[in-house]
Amino acid sequence: MKLDVIKLDGAKAGSVDLDEALFGLEPRADILHRVVRWQRNNAQAGTHKVKTRSEVNYSTKKIYRQKGTGGARHGARSAPIFRGGGVYKGPKVRSHGHELTKKFRKLGLCHALSAKMKAGELVIIDDVSSDGKTSALAKQVANLGWKRALIIDGATVNETFAQAARNIDGLDILPTMGANVYDILKRDTLVITKAGVEALEARLK
Repeated sequence: MKLDVIKLDGAKAGSVDLDEALFGLEPRADILHRVVRWQRNNAQAGTHKVKTRSEVNYSTKKIYRQKGTGGARHGARSAPIFRGGGVYKGPKVRSHGHELTKKFRKLGLCHALSAKMKAGELVIIDDVSSDGKTSALAKQVANLGWKRALIIDGATVNETFAQAARNIDGLDILPTMGANVYDILKRDTLVITKAGVEALEARLK
């Protein structure tokens, strides 16, 4: 599978062979959904907490006598039925994460790459060289028509390019090891450098 390679100025820079096992799969929504759900659940803080009736600051003195009031029999103001009392079966601090095998996570990433390829939203660029000027890079990105784009570089990200891209709205850059299904799918355009393609093929084989 061949795809044209371009430079940041839009000029052609040859072509590249893409691995069918990574970019030529028929995307499956169920696999992508499971991997995205795993990512988002792991990212959830899970720090929500309420006080139970044993934790609210109330006296444990019986609020009124057991019999003769004509009302229900209560022993403490901390009961959930009272205003300011404890909460019954409320949320506790916990992890929302769940397990997903490495093999399935790799498969999800391959399907995400294939989804972008099939939708025509995959761009391969020669490299991401920049002088660190945000204005110049913003002009190049506008000329290429990238509005919400994710750029995946090689093992490390070019520092001057990352500095220039930092203040451009809708443009993000990640190293190959940071490539993930959620970030790929939520962008309109996926841009991968030639070094990034080689590193992805080495990582996912």
